[in-house]
Amino acid sequence: MLQNIRDRITGGYAIAFLVLMAVPFVFFGINYDFVGGGYAAKVEGVEISAAELQNEYSAELARYAELGSDLPPQLRSLLRQGILNNLVRETLVNLHVAEEGYRISDQMVTDFIQRVPEFEVDGSFSRDRYYQWLEERGLSPTRFEESQRESLRLQQFQRGLVATAFVTPAEYRRYLNLYGEQRRVGIATFIVDRFAEDIEVGEDEVAAWYNDNPAEFQTPESADVEYIEIDRSALRRQADLGEQELEEYYTQSANRYLQDERRRARHILIPFGDDRSAAEEQASALAARVRAGEPFEDLARQYSADGGTAEQGGDLGLMMKSQMPGLLGDEIFTMTEGQIKGPVESEFGYHVIRLDAIEAGGPLPLEQIRGELENELRDIKAEETFQELQRVLSDALFDGDSLQDMAAAAKLDVKSASGFTRGGGEPFGSNQAAIDAIFDPRVLRDNALSDIVELDANRAAIFRVRELHEAAQQPLADVRGQIAETLRMERAREMARERAQELEARLTDGANFAEVAAESGADAAPLRVVGREDDNTDTRVLEAIFRAARPSEDKATIGNAVSEEGNFAVFSVAAVIPGRPESIPVEERDAGKVRLTSEGGAADYTAVVLELERQADIVVADDALAEPEF
Repeated sequence: MLQNIRDRITGGYAIAFLVLMAVPFVFFGINYDFVGGGYAAKVEGVEISAAELQNEYSAELARYAELGSDLPPQLRSLLRQGILNNLVRETLVNLHVAEEGYRISDQMVTDFIQRVPEFEVDGSFSRDRYYQWLEERGLSPTRFEESQRESLRLQQFQRGLVATAFVTPAEYRRYLNLYGEQRRVGIATFIVDRFAEDIEVGEDEVAAWYNDNPAEFQTPESADVEYIEIDRSALRRQADLGEQELEEYYTQSANRYLQDERRRARHILIPFGDDRSAAEEQASALAARVRAGEPFEDLARQYSADGGTAEQGGDLGLMMKSQMPGLLGDEIFTMTEGQIKGPVESEFGYHVIRLDAIEAGGPLPLEQIRGELENELRDIKAEETFQELQRVLSDALFDGDSLQDMAAAAKLDVKSASGFTRGGGEPFGSNQAAIDAIFDPRVLRDNALSDIVELDANRAAIFRVRELHEAAQQPLADVRGQIAETLRMERAREMARERAQELEARLTDGANFAEVAAESGADAAPLRVVGREDDNTDTRVLEAIFRAARPSEDKATIGNAVSEEGNFAVFSVAAVIPGRPESIPVEERDAGKVRLTSEGGAADYTAVVLELERQADIVVADDALAEPEF
């Protein structure tokens, strides 16, 4: 592959990758035993399946797609181990929160889901949109809602830890002093591209580099494939529902959609106030006026102290008994339709009540649950069709070897994909089942059909390799320009690095910054004062400046850094100006305190998880970290 890919998996890139992946490896008490089996690890007896690990690993590899198959085996191994460690930790935390009694009610899950913007239509939760979203992702409502319950329970646990974190006044003062600190600094930058402008690369140098690095320019083995796919989601969308069919299903399902009796009532509330007797008399008088024929709604607007219903003429809406507990609810659910009662005493005062309607309990009307029933019926029909198509394809696969004949028997289309590699490809991404099927030696080289492969919970497919493209080295003519640019930039970086080292040495020996920076040919900025949030200084250079030691009274601190653009900078810190907390805007100070507290809470959470690991019985299968063989 290209030289810049090699650069990214060696040197600084490799170090950064190793540090990132090593952080989760600080494990205590994990037994890498020779246990094998169908699981990757056991955490306190709870299994993490090998399939779960493989799915997470394949998804993570897709994020490194720009490196393709050139991601080194060592980094692949670290990546796989890091994923397994994360799965172990997630399992540990879930076990812990369950043991500690963290509970998330059905209502909390419902409230959370109904606030998700993706499920809203015109600003309100839409059940149809919710089911459509789940269908597009191949998720069942039960599975999705249980995952949200686990997530909310984990958040509850994390918030509890973060809420106990605090920052001492001394720590906060020290933070503000450092945050507000400024430094007087001179910066000289050597621009790599300028050195590259005058560098010539010969044809013999390009050819030599090409011959010495054949692996850098390999095109991976790939296959052009034909396939038949059964997609449960597509079948669901295509399902034809008739009104009679829906009504019959409603009749069969009515006992699953029952509602309690609901009642609609209006009331006028007269609070007790300072004179309970006067309040009761006023309620009695209003009840009499209602019975005499005065409009209940007008009296409610004029006299009711219930601000939530008075403007609606006292309307309490349709309610079930469970929604109206207490004395008022007791009275409403003993009245007959059209009856007027009052005064009725409750903990809030005296009420005048009129019952306007009674909606009997029993099955919900079809129109009210039509969307849910249609979704259920589509799921049923899609599943039946899916199973039938699998049976048809299985029979055809047993009897013949023509993909086109099989597709005709199942009334499906033959689709195609090109350039599918061992790392995956469109339209299946890094789906391991598809990769295994296509690169099965029998399918890859013998022109045989694959078995029916389950790609995921909603898809199955049969593959045939139409053409195999062997791995091969790219011709020199195709990569000559890339090699020349790589060599040119390597030399330019080395020249810029040497100049920076020379300048740094002279400054360390006490030379004047302005004079030697100008002589070196660098882009030199005069001494100026910079803060930690200085927008005019490269971020990496700024970080190095504030990491540097304080200068002494008679000697500046000299340092170097590589900028975000890859240029080489040398700096001279002449003075440090202490921060003054009172000069920092209050908003920034408050934000800093919140940030410090959050960081402390995150550290506490990490410490708790590490302690859970230390005490846990964790067993990892000996083959869990092995790279899958194709």
